[in-house]
Amino acid sequence: MTMETKSDRPRTGPREVGRAALRGFGLALVVLPGAVALFTISLVSMALIPIGVGIVTTPWVLTGVRMFADWRRALAAEWYGVRIPPAYRPMPKDANPWTRTFGMLGDPATWRDLRWLPVDMTAGFLTALLPALLLFYPVEGFVIAAGLWRVFPDGYWYGFVPVTGQASAFGAAALGLVLLFFAHFLTPRLLEVHFRMTRSVLASGQGELSERVRVLTETRRDAVDTSAAELRRIERDLHDGAQARLVAMGMDLGTIEVLVEKDPEQARRLLSQARQSSAEALAELRDLVRGIHPPVLAERGLGDAVRALALRLPLSTEVDVELSGRADAPVESAAYFAVSEVLTNAVKHSGANRIWVDVHHAEGMLRISVTDNGQGGAAIGAGSGLAGVERRLGTFDGVLAVSSPAGGPTMVTMEIPCALS
Repeated sequence: MTMETKSDRPRTGPREVGRAALRGFGLALVVLPGAVALFTISLVSMALIPIGVGIVTTPWVLTGVRMFADWRRALAAEWYGVRIPPAYRPMPKDANPWTRTFGMLGDPATWRDLRWLPVDMTAGFLTALLPALLLFYPVEGFVIAAGLWRVFPDGYWYGFVPVTGQASAFGAAALGLVLLFFAHFLTPRLLEVHFRMTRSVLASGQGELSERVRVLTETRRDAVDTSAAELRRIERDLHDGAQARLVAMGMDLGTIEVLVEKDPEQARRLLSQARQSSAEALAELRDLVRGIHPPVLAERGLGDAVRALALRLPLSTEVDVELSGRADAPVESAAYFAVSEVLTNAVKHSGANRIWVDVHHAEGMLRISVTDNGQGGAAIGAGSGLAGVERRLGTFDGVLAVSSPAGGPTMVTMEIPCALS
């Protein structure tokens, strides 16, 4: 469920009123023929399924219905912030016409779309056209009062005002003025009603639940894959690094035991070498532990951990932290490694010479932004590193947004819902 703020509600300035009327009029011109045509073609195509023709045509027709519905979802979100999540079942790309036809017909979302088309061609058409009528109909009253009432036939009515002379024409203008007053306040809201009615038919609680389950399943799978990859990395680092050095130290110590009486000088050299190997093994173990869960993160929290990250960067980095407490350890860990990956990307690929990091908590959200003055062009995609960050945050219902126009600057914003202790 989404919460609407005051800024989400339709404004009623002259520009917004005119825009809503024009949008509604243009939408009405598309709604009626589009919905009628798609509904009729869908019924004909499904009726032809028993003779085989519909097996071929129905998937294409239903795909067109989905595209029409998705277009309306996009308009609802863009114009009035009305979110209508699609909940179509996935279909294999290489599915044959038989599988596609009955797979789509077995999808509840398909039948919601088909039920929506008759509603759209009737009530949807009227609610789209009404904002334009409410704004433009008063113009007729003003035209009548201007003296053109004489060209109208006898017994003409403007609303509930019978136009029989100049006095009644002024009455029509007064009614038009009242309608214009209401149009100023109601026109944008009437168009919003159109989209909310669309949502009431197209959306379903089950659909939103299914989408939520799908997202959680994907993020859980990503988390499991990430954990497995991390365990393999730790095993590889231990085997190739610290373990190899410890084995070499054991062999050196065994040799020292043999040489301590026969060749003390050689034994001292091997002891020095063993001491150096132990120091390197300890450093590698510390680096490995820091990669699993940095001690500074556990001891001092996310803010100081991010500052420690910045100190190790080769670029000038400013860190601004405003946190009144600490988030849960898993959230802090996910945020820390997400920031680490973004900073690594900035150092390697951005060409920047300065980075700014802002960490704060507001309205139940941990918000982190990383900005650099590099060349831009960053995008979330497979293999970019940012895709991995997005998956990591998705495990906690977090989101990642990237603004990186050509020429820079690049801003990566991360949000994770959480409470601070």
